[in-house]
Amino acid sequence: MGLPLGDLLPLAVGIAVSPIPIIAVILMLFSPKALVNGVSFALGWVAGLILVAIVILALTSTVDMGTSSEPNTWVSLLKLLIGLLLLFLAYRNWKQRPSADDEVEMPKWMAGIDNFTPMKAFGLAALLSGLNPKNLLLNVSAMMVISLAELTGMALIVTLFIYLLLASITVIVPVVYYLVGGEKAQKTLDSWKTWLSANNAVVMAVLLLVIGLKLLGDGLGALISG
Repeated sequence: MGLPLGDLLPLAVGIAVSPIPIIAVILMLFSPKALVNGVSFALGWVAGLILVAIVILALTSTVDMGTSSEPNTWVSLLKLLIGLLLLFLAYRNWKQRPSADDEVEMPKWMAGIDNFTPMKAFGLAALLSGLNPKNLLLNVSAMMVISLAELTGMALIVTLFIYLLLASITVIVPVVYYLVGGEKAQKTLDSWKTWLSANNAVVMAVLLLVIGLKLLGDGLGALISG
């Protein structure tokens, strides 16, 4: 059986394209403890995803989910529910998007990033990656895909590695770019931060709409064909 990368790719991208964490890591790279906090944040992001993935995989291993071609009814219903929840989050983000004249509000904790310790940066990233509602729903969906594919051994390890890398790439890239890019990197990262701050709600709304519709379609398709 091949690796289910086609089904995992949109879910990993959905986690990776998270403007708030990207803005946070960029702000840390402009702080007095830029390198250590930036690296700690990236490691915390990966750790949060890994922890949630392990827990979900452990839970799914205790129940009968069926297979990729013939999932059990409850699996299709869960996909349907997750799709609906993502559509709701898409609607909420769209409704909350600022108008052209509005000042974009960022989370209050961002104001204290200059004073973050490496441990606080690590913990914040782990929470943002693991327990953010959008990420949690997408991570559950991804681990269901892996469980249904019945992967074992090296195939499982390779699949998880690729998924986690893709889901973390937008947090890792700014840190690496900061290390190799010097002053040019700071200017580019600042432009990324400005654009993401202004377009956070719209980006998330469109992304959640697309992935929510895909999961909704997968769930409905499996239920109808079953």
